Amino acid sequence: MTKEIATPSRTREIMDQHHLSFKKSLGQNFMLDGNILNKMVDATEVTAEDGVIEVGAGIGALTEKFAKRAKKVVAFEIDQRLLPVLTDTLAPYDNIDIRHQDILKADLRELCETTLKDTRHIVAAGNLPYYVTTPILMAFLEQKLPIESLTVMIQKEVSERLAAVPGTKSYGSLSIAAQYYAEAEEIMTVSATVFMPRPNVDSTIIRFRLRNQPAVHVDDERLFFDVIRASFAQRRKTLANNLRHWLGKKGAHTDLHEAFHLADIDGKRRAETLTLAEFAGLTDALSKKGF
Repeated sequence: MTKEIATPSRTREIMDQHHLSFKKSLGQNFMLDGNILNKMVDATEVTAEDGVIEVGAGIGALTEKFAKRAKKVVAFEIDQRLLPVLTDTLAPYDNIDIRHQDILKADLRELCETTLKDTRHIVAAGNLPYYVTTPILMAFLEQKLPIESLTVMIQKEVSERLAAVPGTKSYGSLSIAAQYYAEAEEIMTVSATVFMPRPNVDSTIIRFRLRNQPAVHVDDERLFFDVIRASFAQRRKTLANNLRHWLGKKGAHTDLHEAFHLADIDGKRRAETLTLAEFAGLTDALSKKGF
C-alpha cells in the first residue's frame, strides 16, 4: 500500500529524493496533515461521478485525496520542478491529468466542456498562495463556469474578508464581489504548524457554492463593481465624498444627491454599512440619473 503523501516523514522523503527546495516566490507550503485534507475533500462533497479542478498540485497531497474519490482530477501546477515529482507520487492513479500551466491563463470553460464533460458535477479546490489568492478566486467566480463549488485553503485574514458581513471591519469590496457570485462558508481554521515550511499565519478552508444567478440584480454589472470600488476607495470617508471624487475624476455631472434619494440611502453613511442590495439600488439610481 502506498504511504500517504501528507505526512512529515513522507513529505521530507519526497523532498530529499527529488532534491527539492521550497520556492518562496510561489508561496509553497506543503500540507502535513492528511485528516485536514480529508475534511477539505469532504467539504467539496465530491463523488465517484464528479470531476475536480485543482489549483496548485504541489507534490500531490490533495490531488491524491481527490483521485481516490472523484472520477477525474485535472490538477494545475506552475512549478516545472514538481512535474517529475507528481509523476512519481501519483503513479498509482489513472484518473489524474496534470497540467503544467498557470491557472490564470487556462481556458477553464473549455476544460469543463471537453476534458470534464463526462462528469456529473465539477468542483474546484486548492491550497492557494497568498500572492495570487484574489486573482484566482475572481477568475473562477467572474467567468460563471459550470462548476458547483470552489473550496480553497487561504490565509485566515483573507477568508475573514471574503465571508464578512456589512458593518464589520473586514467587510469590503472583496466581500461583496465574492458574495455576489457565491455563498461563502468558512469550514475550519488550519494551524500554521501543519505546513512545511511553516507560514507566519494560520489558514482557513472556505467553500464557495456558486449561485445560478447573482445575489442581486443590477442593470449594469460593470458599473455595479465600479461603484463599489469607488465607495471603498477611502474607508473613513462617507459614500458621498468617495463617489463625488470618483464622479469628478470621470468628468460626470450626475446629480449624486438625487441618486441617493432615489436609492433611499443616506450619503453620510460609509460604504462598509451597505448591503449588496443597497449597492445594487445605488448603482441603478446612478444609471437612471444619467451616469
